[in-house]
Amino acid sequence: MTASADRPHDWPKVRLHVVTGKGGTGKSTVAAALALALATSGRNVLLCEVEGRQGIARMFDVDPLPYDERRIAKGAPDQDGRAGQVHALHIDPESALLEYLSMYYKLGRAGKALDRFGVIDFATTIAPGVRDVLLTGKVYEAVQRPRGGRHKDQITYDAVVLDAPPTGRICQFLGVNSELAGLAKVGPIKTQADKVMELLRSSRTAVHLVTILEEMPVQETSDGIAELRAADLPVGGVVVNLVRPQALSPSALAQVRDDTVDPTAVTSELTRARVDVDADLVRSLVAEARDHAVRRHLEDEQRELVAAERVPTYELPRLASGIDQGALVELAQLLRHQGMA
Repeated sequence: MTASADRPHDWPKVRLHVVTGKGGTGKSTVAAALALALATSGRNVLLCEVEGRQGIARMFDVDPLPYDERRIAKGAPDQDGRAGQVHALHIDPESALLEYLSMYYKLGRAGKALDRFGVIDFATTIAPGVRDVLLTGKVYEAVQRPRGGRHKDQITYDAVVLDAPPTGRICQFLGVNSELAGLAKVGPIKTQADKVMELLRSSRTAVHLVTILEEMPVQETSDGIAELRAADLPVGGVVVNLVRPQALSPSALAQVRDDTVDPTAVTSELTRARVDVDADLVRSLVAEARDHAVRRHLEDEQRELVAAERVPTYELPRLASGIDQGALVELAQLLRHQGMA
């Protein structure tokens, strides 16, 4: 996908960006970078996590997040230098259930009494699906707040980014309210479940998948896209993460693959660069180039499989310095230039 500083946003109508991916592909990093990328031109963005790992706090080097929305960063500035705000929320099901009981059943202190008796832990353990209902319900509440200031002492957001469970569980996680609506034929529970599913299946939501150019993650991404479409959930884009630098030109790769590299030419180039060179060094470099060529060939095959899914695709490089807030800003700029935000 061609990078352009003024490329229009690929997802202008989307308010909920769900980010999923196979473990080890860097989905949490991509979710954080996307939140920074979306927070431009004075826009407020909420970055949510639901897996209990406090990954947001580690990436942004802040204290562990409570069940409360906290400002953690400024977004990536736009061409006019305007940046928005990134807030973060660590959603845990126990706190979400207390809030749910307070909002819809007006239990007040009685809700906290239930917590002391262990009823909440019992409910979310004996019926694991309840956890996902509460987690998605809180995300729904944040998305539904009217934009333009504050709503009942709460910040309103132009976009919400959800660092969601891995690809293998994403349809179950997002579809749990559909199952609940089927069980509860009438009443407030069914009404709430139907509203959540209406949001998740609408054009206001996009489920983005993160992969790397290896066989198993790409296959899981392909399977995930098929499952999302079968469940009538909106597929967003694919972010190819941790892309290695392309150290050799196509012509050099062809020479390596065809085993036509001239050792004399390699020696000459190294000598011109004032490198102490001997035959062992040249053989080692040619062997490394051959390994690189093989890896590039395999990566190119996987890239073609990703392209065959016919969804917007974005690429992020492997950063040698690791992931900190500066690296997240760099990745956010790349996502914006490619049109994801």
